[in-house]
Amino acid sequence: MKKFRKVLDGLTTSSPGGTIGSPSCGSAAGTPTSAPAPREIDIQETLISENFQLCKTVRHGFPYQPTALAFDPVQKLLAIGSRSGGIRILGRPGVDCYCQHESGAAVLQLQFLINEGALVTACADDTLHLWNLRQRRPAVLHSLKFNRERITFCHLPFQSKWLYVGTERGNTHIVNIESFILSGYVIMWNKAIELATKTHPGPVVHLSDSPKDEGKLLIGFESGTIVQWDLRAKKADFRIYYDEAIHSVSWHHEGKQFMCSHSDGSLTLWNLRNTTKPFQVTFPHGKIQKDGRKESCKPILKVEYKTSRNSEPFIIFSGGLSYDKAGRRPTLTIMHGKAITVLEMDYPIVEFLVLCETPYNNEVQDPYAVVVLLEKDLIVVDLTQSNFPVFENPYPMDVHESPVTCTAYFADCPPDIIPILYSIGAKHKKTGYSQKEWPISGGTWMLGSHTYPEIIITGHADGSIKFWDASAITLQMLYKLKTSKAFEKPKVGDGRAAELVEEDPFAVQMVSWCPQSRIFCVVGISAHIILYRFSKYDANTQIVSLEVRLQCEPEDVISPSENENNPCFTESGSHSPHHQQPVNAGNRTPEGNKDSTPCLKVKERMVRVPPGYQSELVIQLQWIDGEPPQQITSLDINSAYGLLAFGNCNGLAVVDYLQKTILLCMSTLDLYGATDPYQRLTRSPRRNRQSTSELCMRGLSNLYSDSKKRIRTSYQSLTELTDNQQSIDMERSKSPTSVHYPTSLHNDSRILPEPVASLRASHCSPVFYLLDNDHVNGHCTSPTSQSCSAGKPRIPMGPEGPRLTRRGPGRPPFRKAQSAACMEISLPVSHTEVGHASRRAMLQQLHGVTMYSHDEHHTTASYCWSERESRENSFSHSRSSSVSSIDRETKEAITTLQFGESFGRKTDALPTPCLWVGTSLGVALLIPMSIPTDQEERMDEPVAIGPSGGVLMLKGSVLRFGFLDCMGALIQSPYEVWRDLNAAEDPDRPRRRKLVHFSPSSSQDACGDGHLAVVCSERQAKVFLMPSQSCLFVHNITESSFVLRADIVSVYNSACLACFCANGHVMTLSLPSLRPLMDVNYLPLTDMRIARTFCFTNGGQALYLSSPTEIQRITYSQEMCDNLQEMLGELFTPIETPEAQNRGFLKGFFGGNAQTFDREELFGEASAGKASRSLAQHIPGQGGVEGMKVAATGVVGDLARARIALDERGQRLGELEDRTALMMTSAETFSKHAHELMLKCKDKKWYQF
Repeated sequence: MKKFRKVLDGLTTSSPGGTIGSPSCGSAAGTPTSAPAPREIDIQETLISENFQLCKTVRHGFPYQPTALAFDPVQKLLAIGSRSGGIRILGRPGVDCYCQHESGAAVLQLQFLINEGALVTACADDTLHLWNLRQRRPAVLHSLKFNRERITFCHLPFQSKWLYVGTERGNTHIVNIESFILSGYVIMWNKAIELATKTHPGPVVHLSDSPKDEGKLLIGFESGTIVQWDLRAKKADFRIYYDEAIHSVSWHHEGKQFMCSHSDGSLTLWNLRNTTKPFQVTFPHGKIQKDGRKESCKPILKVEYKTSRNSEPFIIFSGGLSYDKAGRRPTLTIMHGKAITVLEMDYPIVEFLVLCETPYNNEVQDPYAVVVLLEKDLIVVDLTQSNFPVFENPYPMDVHESPVTCTAYFADCPPDIIPILYSIGAKHKKTGYSQKEWPISGGTWMLGSHTYPEIIITGHADGSIKFWDASAITLQMLYKLKTSKAFEKPKVGDGRAAELVEEDPFAVQMVSWCPQSRIFCVVGISAHIILYRFSKYDANTQIVSLEVRLQCEPEDVISPSENENNPCFTESGSHSPHHQQPVNAGNRTPEGNKDSTPCLKVKERMVRVPPGYQSELVIQLQWIDGEPPQQITSLDINSAYGLLAFGNCNGLAVVDYLQKTILLCMSTLDLYGATDPYQRLTRSPRRNRQSTSELCMRGLSNLYSDSKKRIRTSYQSLTELTDNQQSIDMERSKSPTSVHYPTSLHNDSRILPEPVASLRASHCSPVFYLLDNDHVNGHCTSPTSQSCSAGKPRIPMGPEGPRLTRRGPGRPPFRKAQSAACMEISLPVSHTEVGHASRRAMLQQLHGVTMYSHDEHHTTASYCWSERESRENSFSHSRSSSVSSIDRETKEAITTLQFGESFGRKTDALPTPCLWVGTSLGVALLIPMSIPTDQEERMDEPVAIGPSGGVLMLKGSVLRFGFLDCMGALIQSPYEVWRDLNAAEDPDRPRRRKLVHFSPSSSQDACGDGHLAVVCSERQAKVFLMPSQSCLFVHNITESSFVLRADIVSVYNSACLACFCANGHVMTLSLPSLRPLMDVNYLPLTDMRIARTFCFTNGGQALYLSSPTEIQRITYSQEMCDNLQEMLGELFTPIETPEAQNRGFLKGFFGGNAQTFDREELFGEASAGKASRSLAQHIPGQGGVEGMKVAATGVVGDLARARIALDERGQRLGELEDRTALMMTSAETFSKHAHELMLKCKDKKWYQF
């Protein structure tokens, strides 16, 4: 049991792994806190390091950049290879396995060992791998690395252990699958072609054995040469030389004909009786032109020639369209008799396979489906119906239907939420699918015992929201919501929105969901927020719109008189809602200020909304003087309070969504009041201040046109920097996490000493382009830093010059919404030189540009700024008083918000509703509120928000708040129990709000009133005791990196702090002692997609977007790692191989039956010899020990490996014992028969035989 003692002088006791807190940690201005009453808090911490282990669980979504496809017709398994070396193996729903080659080389080809539980992969690094699929986590058994030749094609005959491998040089090698050793039998290209041929035939593009005779191998070369090689006689039976290059070959099942597809869009049919010319040449999509010539067509990349027992044969191919038809989508053509069906695809075709009833290539194939692998989709076409419908895909392959921009993960949801979401979402499903069962039905999967309701929410670039059922490590879409339906469609000539109609103005930036009250909130990239309520009934509703003017620039606040004339906010100093009037859809800004209207127009008319989530309120930030609003960086909603809070780098706003009023709208600086912990810059009054109209006339027209150009810039041109010096100055970023030099020091020569003033004319300030300025945990993402070349003149410093130079146009609200797949982030700079270098290196790796950081070691009194120092001013987060008061800007962003019952001030005796506000400067503010408790009063009486209460300090941007009671239990936020507002009201039982509160003092009889507050920033975590605000524990999470994501989660019925750092470390800390429990270097941060989408949840689970199309789920719970084998599906199930059909005596007599030959005798070492050692290198795999790569090292791992090895040894001994017993029985039987024969023949004479 750990004892947490509060020392009278306010000093922090030191925890294991923590650091001793400073006396100022509980004080706003650095003075010691008031001495709390001495007492002890006894908390039993139950979490230990052995409770945590990190491993991957399952991957959902479509394989990113697929390259290869294979199907096992007996096991009914499908394998997909990708460019990054990944393999997805799919069976029935629930059977979904992901494997990864260690080399990361692209998968060129896949070959199943049919019904053997194994898979051969050929990779771009010229290595063959044999995967064992007879275990839940497949592993590599053998690898064979080719050293001198490049692999181009592989073929494995059914029920054969010899793999044919074609190479780029035109040679064909043979590999033993069991031992993965190269045979000495080689078919050299110069022996396969005629000696008189002067040119090289090119790489091998096709290998297949003849259905009529397995001893005949058909070899197709890229140049158009086809050779049938007699493996026994080691010579060519025939050679075909065709003018057009070959892409694929397909046999007729009788082995008398084969079909080829060519680069000119033609199909040739060859008969083995006469190979001098093709039996038939067709151009399926090539029409005859007026001059009698054929249209030129695109190549036919693949063809499949399949016979059917009851109908005409199927000829299925991809490509072959004429070049004249520009803009045609990729097609798959099905020729069945005289009917030609062309299926247009949404994406280019990577590969396709025809699924047949039999695995034997010498039987009637009877195809029943076609699996088409597209670049971004997987389609299965039903061939048994004349209209060729597609099967409904049971896998979540449409995660990326629109690029994913944000994710949220909720574990242990209310059990009734999943069925009701599914029932409503099922009404909007597409129709027209095939009625037959999904043909890929291999493997087995059972619902595990360790399952609970889980929901994943994904936000997308088109403004859509998808709810997914993630229970039991599966993923199934429940419900889809389109946020764009709350707005009018932009029309041509309709102002700013029309000019940007081709972009993604509805892209989802963040979501907030209360599963208990079913209230859902969405933040869009156009600085808008939509509030949704859930209803099981449709309704007629009118959306209420609020417009918020959340724009403040500290350098423009010159004096109180000027501030009164030109306020930064709509009621910037008001704490009372009495001055705020409800703003509905019809309440617009006066005609004289048209630029202040938001870009998106909310629907003003009554609309009919279907059951599900129905929009109730839309909040939009206004444009100010032609400037787009800054993006929203934080959001929190509380259904019990009926309040919604959000903030950006300008300030904070609180909205009462029950009364539809704005309660608070003020800058971050104003939130402090008298408790501001920092020394802020004092500004001199500016002379010749221009009026707003003059400013708009002279500068903002250029500013708007320039920002419009920036908005139209695509994400691919992030690093294309303009040479226009004026646009550079006006595009200065006002990032909430990049603290700049005060612009007045740079731009106003009146307040600069002479050396600095003269320096200003020759050296520019740093420039940060905000083409993709997303916020990740409060950081403005993707600014690219570039210094201006020395000697370029700056803007003329006219009367309006300083103002224009100081004001950056902010973040464009409409831009091509970049998916979380390619998000980038500006990495905060460390305070040490090592940190500077490491962060610069990380940023250079992410952006490909140079990043400069502010050097904090110079003295501010000397003014001897070097050129480097004049431009290195970005991304430092420290606010040391010696530097911040002179060369730092006072603007800070709101990075996180949290409603909850707490103590707003040290003198509070009882907990009250509070809003915890975290900023980018490491400050945590407490804002107490007074909310009427009676339902009727709540709808009529205003909510009072008091001035700022306590101020707490941390290092780095604040990321997360959490609350514990004095017993160490997690305190949940209060919520309102869901009620359907559209349901018919029962007069006997009127609907009333039912609130559930979790008061900090409800379970604290032992320690009295009070609770613990956990505050985590990007560098450290602290635990404060409320209401005294004394810091009990502090732990520096990282010194060389920074935390990207932090969450207070529940694991094993206890609370812990989970963190994901930019250096790839995943850590957990105990609460409240902040004792390190786990620190795993899991995932190096190679791109910011991971940082953007990484999120923790209860139960020891987390997820992130591993690629633009895939969601990777992981667990950091030891219990779940141990039970993972039960939860995963079995890939291999014992199935008897179907017997070959008996073809009858006559067919066999007349040569129709396939001939067999002994490959072992032909390719074995005894007859073929050994292959050259330098040709290929055998690499043994790790497939014998299942799952050892993710198992913990140490004694536990050694014991597990020893147990598995012992089990395998025992299994082998058991098999040996069975074989020995079988041999003894056979020997006894033989002895008995021999004795009987001897007795029978003993008395016979020689002539009697």
